[in-house]
Amino acid sequence: MDYESILLSTNDSPDALILLDVDGRIVDWNNGAYRVFGYTRAEALNTLLLDLVVPLDRRADQQHQMHETLAGRTTTYESVRRRKDASLLYVDVTMQSTRSAKGALSLISAEKDVTTIKVMRDAKLMEARFRDLLESTPDGIVMANPTGHIVIANSQAERLFGYESGELRGVSVDLLLPTRYRHAHVGHRSNYFQQPRTRAMGSGLDLAGLRKDGSEFPIEISLSPLRTEESAFVMSAIRDISERKRFEKALQEKNQELASANQAKDHFLAGMSHELRTPLNAIIGFTGTLLMKLPGPLNEEQEKQLRTVQSSGRHLLALINDLLDVSKIAAGKVELACEAVDCKEVMHEVEATLGPQAVGKGLDFELVLPDLTTVLQTDRRALCQIVLNLTGNAIKFTERGYVRLTLDSTSPIDSNLVGIRIEDSGVGIPAEDIDRLFGAFTRINPARANAPEGTGLGLHLSQKLAELLGGKISVQSKSGHGSCFTLLLPK
Repeated sequence: MDYESILLSTNDSPDALILLDVDGRIVDWNNGAYRVFGYTRAEALNTLLLDLVVPLDRRADQQHQMHETLAGRTTTYESVRRRKDASLLYVDVTMQSTRSAKGALSLISAEKDVTTIKVMRDAKLMEARFRDLLESTPDGIVMANPTGHIVIANSQAERLFGYESGELRGVSVDLLLPTRYRHAHVGHRSNYFQQPRTRAMGSGLDLAGLRKDGSEFPIEISLSPLRTEESAFVMSAIRDISERKRFEKALQEKNQELASANQAKDHFLAGMSHELRTPLNAIIGFTGTLLMKLPGPLNEEQEKQLRTVQSSGRHLLALINDLLDVSKIAAGKVELACEAVDCKEVMHEVEATLGPQAVGKGLDFELVLPDLTTVLQTDRRALCQIVLNLTGNAIKFTERGYVRLTLDSTSPIDSNLVGIRIEDSGVGIPAEDIDRLFGAFTRINPARANAPEGTGLGLHLSQKLAELLGGKISVQSKSGHGSCFTLLLPK
């Protein structure tokens, strides 16, 4: 029996004994190699050692050592190998060349698993260098070598996972993960050391830790590569986020409740809009018929009471319409139909609609328009509603003087904007109330004597519609000296 056959027949050896040809292809593989690397002899034969067990970052060194051995030298070195399950281990390698009885040159590689020895040696060095520093951090810190074994864990990490002092030293970091994560983690860990990079805490991964007692808890980790003259390491900062997860779950449940309530509100408003507006329109319509005295004459008191019914019905209908519009905007259900809109036509429509109301109160209603036609690509209905709301408010809160509508084809603020100003000589707005003017259900000084009725939704709705059109509403006012609302829209 030749030399290499005798060597490779020692299958009881705990070490891996591998016979290679000059190309590094496996010719024989003992039982020790199977125990160390996890590959059977049948799986290993005729494959390149580089492809089977050598990590990418160690290939150049492996090829160099083979070259040196083929040159007639016996080489001894420490390296890293990859098992069948993708985990890494440290090995002491002795490689020498030999010739078969037929004179064929071969390589014999004896490889001894020294992972435990290496881990303990690294642990002693890292403890001496970093123990005091790691104990000062608030998070649990675990430092592992390329084979995934823990070389140092601070006391915060030990408490976090339920281990005694020093109990984590030398164990696989996979022990800290639930079983379902371990297989994938082996590959991730090996790949990490081939391309080490910093990963910040809270990178979006949904991770869990496993305590010694078998209980699981949610964690966040950061990864930082660390290289010393002896080896490469990865430092993991681990944070228990159980409290935050409980808060997030409670918040999610509350959001679901709010979403359900909001959906119920939308359904209610959609369903009740017809139910509420139909009888109201009937009330307003028949009241108008009575006031026109078509069924017969009315006395003074009857006419007064019918006008109260009519006014209250119109006020309630306006409130219902505003509520529905605000609800649609909040739900994102408003559909805009952009078209070419002549702003001068819109202003004349507003004058025709509200001018008589202003004149009826004894106010001067002025319309100031430019000579040039001003056309915007916008939603006509929304634009009309905004100008009607602002003009209606101006008339409502002005007892004497004027209401003036002005169209600026080019805003003095920005030449790319068109401005529509609604000015009045009314009661004005106190400076301290300007900031809350556009809030929903906001009414300024509602307790003032003879204050006009209102829903507190008109300005809020107008501002929301202006935003949908790409514009905004600004206001200048002083208590007792009138107001000026300006709608700015892009050309």
